[in-house]
Amino acid sequence: MSPDPHSPESVPPAAPAEPAAVLSRRKLRLTGVAAVALAAVVVIMGVTTRRMADARLSEWTEQQAVPSVSLASPDARGRRISIDLPGRLEAYSQAQLFARVSGYLKEWKADIGTPVKAGQLLAEIEAPDLDQQIMQAEAGVTSARANALLARQTLERGQSLVKSGAVSKQDLDKRAADSANQDGLVKSAQANLDRLRVLEKYKRIVAPFDGLVTARTTDVGQLINAGSSGGPALFVVSDTAKLRAYVNVPQNYVPSIKLGTKAQITVPEYPGRSFTGIVEASAQSVEAASGTTRMLLSVDNSSGELMTGAFANVRLELPTPEAAIHVPASALMFDQNGLRVATVSADNRIVLKQVTIARDLGKEVEIGTGLSPDDRIVESPPDGIASGDLVRVVGPAGSPEADTAKQLQPPAKPPRG
Repeated sequence: MSPDPHSPESVPPAAPAEPAAVLSRRKLRLTGVAAVALAAVVVIMGVTTRRMADARLSEWTEQQAVPSVSLASPDARGRRISIDLPGRLEAYSQAQLFARVSGYLKEWKADIGTPVKAGQLLAEIEAPDLDQQIMQAEAGVTSARANALLARQTLERGQSLVKSGAVSKQDLDKRAADSANQDGLVKSAQANLDRLRVLEKYKRIVAPFDGLVTARTTDVGQLINAGSSGGPALFVVSDTAKLRAYVNVPQNYVPSIKLGTKAQITVPEYPGRSFTGIVEASAQSVEAASGTTRMLLSVDNSSGELMTGAFANVRLELPTPEAAIHVPASALMFDQNGLRVATVSADNRIVLKQVTIARDLGKEVEIGTGLSPDDRIVESPPDGIASGDLVRVVGPAGSPEADTAKQLQPPAKPPRG
C-alpha cells in the first residue's frame, strides 16, 4: 500500500538553518562587543588622561606657590665712585659799579660784552650841583685864609705893643686864640674842598680790573642817584678768565671730598665736552634746611667759552675702600627689624642678613657691614618673604634658570569630551 502523500508521516523533516545566517548573527554580536570594549577603552583613556593633567596642574600650582626670585651678585671691585651735583658758575671776581655822585649820565664808553682794562673809562656823569659845591668850597677856603692872615697880623701887632703897655695881657691872649681859630677854619675849609674834589673824580666811572662788561643798566641823559639805594648798578664788570663753581654737597659725602679734589664740569651748551675744576674751599658747615655743605671750585676759563651765571653739572670723584661691597638699592628691606638684605643659600632657602649702609650712590648702595662678596643677593625681594622660605631662582633669558622657569609653565588642559 502506497503511503499517503498528505499524511504527517509522509512530510519530510525540516532542513537545518543556513550557515550564512548563523555567521551573520555571530558577527553582529562580536561587533557589538568590540564597540563596547572600544568605548570602554576611550572612556578609560579619557579619565586617565584627565587625571594625569589634573595631577600635573596640581603639581604646577604647588610649584607656583614657591616664589621666584632673581639674584644679583655683590660688586666688590675696588674702584672710584663719582657723584653728580648741580652747580652754578660765577665770575671769580665781579664788581657792581654804582655812582658816588648825583647828576645825569653824560656818555658811556663800553657796552655789554666789551672787554675792558683796569682804569678804562666806562661812563662819565655830569654833576652841576657838585661843581657849584666845589666853587663854594674854594671861595670858603680863600675867605678862611684871609681871616687867618688878618688874625695872625693882629696877634703880631699886639705882641709888639704888649711891652709898652698899650695892649693888655688879656687882649693879647684873645688875639692869639682868634688866630688859632682862624687857622683851624682854614684847615676845615680845605678838607671840605679836598672831599669834594675826590667826589669829582667819581664823575668818571672806570673799570676796577681787567674783565668783561656783563651788564649795563644806564643810558645817556638818565638821572643818576648816588649810592646803591638809587637803583641797580650802572655797570657790572666780571673777571671771566677764571670762574667759581658753587655746589651743595650732601653731608655724608663731605669727609670724602678733600681740598684739591678734581671734578669734571659739563654745561648744556657743550654736549660731550667737560672742563676741569678743583675744589678750593668748603664752608665747613651744614645748612640745616638742605643738609648740605657749600663748596667752591675754581674753573679755568682762559678760552672764554664758559659763561657766568650758567648752570653746570659737577661730577666729583669719591675714593672707595678696596673691600667695599655694592648692591642694587632695590635689594634693601626695611621693616621693624631694621635694614636687611635677602640672600639665597645653597639649598635655595632665604637668609635675611642685617646690614649697614656706608654710602648711598643712587641706584647702588655701598654696604658697610653684614655682607660678604660671595653672597647671593635677591635683587627685588617679594613682600612677606622670611628666613627659611624656599624660593625658585630665575635668571635672564637664555640662562639655565630661565629654561627651568619656562618648563614650569602651566600644562594645557585637555578639552572635555
